[in-house]
Amino acid sequence: MSDTDIATESPELFDAILIGTGQAAPSLANRLTSAGMTVAVVERALVGGTCVNVGCTPTKAMVASAYAARMAARGAEYGVMLPGPARIDMAKISARVAGITGASRSGLERWMGGMRGCTLIRGHARLESPRTVRVGNRLLRADKIFLNVGGRALAPDSIKGLADVPYLTNTNMVAMDEVPEHLVVIGGSYVGLEFAQVFRRLGARVTVVERGSHLISREDAEVSLQVREILEKEDIVIRCGAECIQLHRHAEGVAVGVDCASGDPQIVGSHVLMAVGRRPNTDDLGLDKAGVSMDAHGYINVDDQLRTSVDGIWALGDCNGRGAFTHTAYNDFEVVAANVLDGANRSVAHRIPVYALYTDPPLGRVGMTEAQARKAGHRVRVGMRPMTRVARAVEKGESQGSMRVVVDADTDKILGAAILGPGGDEAVHMILTAMAAGMTATQVTQTMAIHPTVSELIPTIFGELADAK
Repeated sequence: MSDTDIATESPELFDAILIGTGQAAPSLANRLTSAGMTVAVVERALVGGTCVNVGCTPTKAMVASAYAARMAARGAEYGVMLPGPARIDMAKISARVAGITGASRSGLERWMGGMRGCTLIRGHARLESPRTVRVGNRLLRADKIFLNVGGRALAPDSIKGLADVPYLTNTNMVAMDEVPEHLVVIGGSYVGLEFAQVFRRLGARVTVVERGSHLISREDAEVSLQVREILEKEDIVIRCGAECIQLHRHAEGVAVGVDCASGDPQIVGSHVLMAVGRRPNTDDLGLDKAGVSMDAHGYINVDDQLRTSVDGIWALGDCNGRGAFTHTAYNDFEVVAANVLDGANRSVAHRIPVYALYTDPPLGRVGMTEAQARKAGHRVRVGMRPMTRVARAVEKGESQGSMRVVVDADTDKILGAAILGPGGDEAVHMILTAMAAGMTATQVTQTMAIHPTVSELIPTIFGELADAK
């Protein structure tokens, strides 16, 4: 479709149009306007996208409150005797979360509002051609269009009865101002497990239902088992192998039918959280009118420089299927900005996968798991140390978990690592940096680190590698 197919009304002209204000868009708008370009930024809901409003920011604020509750309950272990048991004020927790989220969102709005050449437009954007975008009764035109529309919680039709019962997603979980009596979490991965532990620590009974044979299926079985053990020690009930999940209304809330190898066939909860994945917000974007192609799941097809099938249109963040994290979205911005504005030739194909699970203790993961390395044809060596043998963890009274590294046995190349323990989400960056710098495992062993820290054991583990069985 060409621009001549559009009605003869005169469009508002910009150098670039950004649709969506997730992690990539504000920074990209800043780079573009700093280069002297005029930019229209279109947002139909809340500035900041998932991370600021219903993702990282509010959930990690809730994790902090849950951690405080947990430490208050454990005070006697540390010789700290409180007047009585801790009392949870969920309304106050909710207000704290909302305050942090609101401040972050307002900061982004002020930042973009102060960009010379940036126009923030509220409304639902739809492409009408490769160069034009409709927002209500306004028609915008630009030679460069950047899509940063994010994603939302998946509610699959395959779960019987889902349409007939009330259920929660991450969006309304972060706004909860009461503690559920019994929270049933459908989905045993990152979002589900974080909320499960948070609300258990705040006083709810919690059951996690996972269709697969083990939690967080992308992790090695040993790491998955350790996470399960940590959660079960806090009296979170885990039901794996739930191949057939059915829901229906119940006098006490929602009944969840599960087809598991063991355990009761039905779980009755006061609240149900759906945490089985995400889907991109590409349904009503007009991509077909612009000729932008998508895959079968609705993700926008892009090349390694995040260019779509249409020249002059890029897709960044969750909607492009090249990463589902805030940090991958921000890196998308860095790649696109460097290529478009600096004449660089950066690619997302070269970045090292890294992410974290924010249970307590957190899991920091970088590169390949042992199973992935084997599947890729590597002959591997593995180093492992339980947190019970990490002085800093023992001193803090937080010695659950372990540290694992995977190395190519033939080249000494570091392939990946998992750190499940106190500060695991921070300590893993030492390995990420070593991998990015091309250091070998032997070179890491020669690095001196601070004592007592969790990170100091990383060189030691690389020096204790053993052939994997």
